[in-house]
Amino acid sequence: MATRLVRFVADGTTHWGTVNGDEVTALEGDYPTTGEVLEHGAEEWRAAVDRPPTHRLSAVTVVSPVTVPCRVVCQGANYRQHAIESGMDPDNRAFNLFFDKTDASVTGPYDPVTRPGHVRLLDYEIELGLVIGATIDGPVTITDDQLPRYVAAITIGNDLSARDVQLPQGQYFKGKSYRGFCPLGPELLVLDEADYPLLDDLTLELRVNDEVRQTDSTSTMLYRPAESLSELSTFCNLSPGDVVLTGTPHGTAAKSPHPLIRRLATALLPEHVMWRLFIRRNEDGPFLRPGDLVTASIRSGDGSLDLGKQRTPIIAADTPNGETR
Repeated sequence: MATRLVRFVADGTTHWGTVNGDEVTALEGDYPTTGEVLEHGAEEWRAAVDRPPTHRLSAVTVVSPVTVPCRVVCQGANYRQHAIESGMDPDNRAFNLFFDKTDASVTGPYDPVTRPGHVRLLDYEIELGLVIGATIDGPVTITDDQLPRYVAAITIGNDLSARDVQLPQGQYFKGKSYRGFCPLGPELLVLDEADYPLLDDLTLELRVNDEVRQTDSTSTMLYRPAESLSELSTFCNLSPGDVVLTGTPHGTAAKSPHPLIRRLATALLPEHVMWRLFIRRNEDGPFLRPGDLVTASIRSGDGSLDLGKQRTPIIAADTPNGETR
């Protein structure tokens, strides 16, 4: 059975603990980082099920189960319908798309996220996060059978994206890395070996103000975890506690114009004019605004794996004169 770990603050001290309903049993060992609890805490978290709870979960502050510094690696257009929505042919993909977010973007599962004052097209992207459990410092071919060696746990991620920075500027790194743009958690679900086949049978769901915006199954991924980690190992070092976000389903607020329309617009308009029109056309779209509440959940079809529910309020940025926008 998978172990449900949370990282939480109680009485000014940060702890790791195992979760059972609304009760949490704090681990007694000192594990400053996610990598350390994954590498050295197994004996204690397995024994914690036989100890009485130490806290009520509702009475503590749950924080990100992925500590920083860490590497946050992302995949793009990795679900069939999202690839189509992005103007790609999922049956003729030439490559697996990777990019980074900075770890400055990492925040907790219930923390409010500030929409930067210059951002108007703030988008949501629910993602399954693979939390690395072993050092990868050279090329390695990973099979499904070997996945437990490299992926220790999973968690919920939200790859928040400033589309009016990312797209006109071609800045994935910047447009996806503002502070708070990577809510993670609430739980670090540490998998048993028998749980790994269920990575192909997880349902992701994201809601904005209780309206379903995204839902899909990991069974529609184009590049599965073992294949993606094998390719990553050819150019990227990963350490225990790093996280790989495996792409988002269809239903994001940003919609890509048909490739023919994009080519015509590029041919007929100066690039800065084309993107100004794109932003103006999308300002009234279903992008996130201050006051919105984003909820995200991931669970297996049989209910045996449940990563909890992430809740992210979107708030306005304060301007220098004290007003909000």
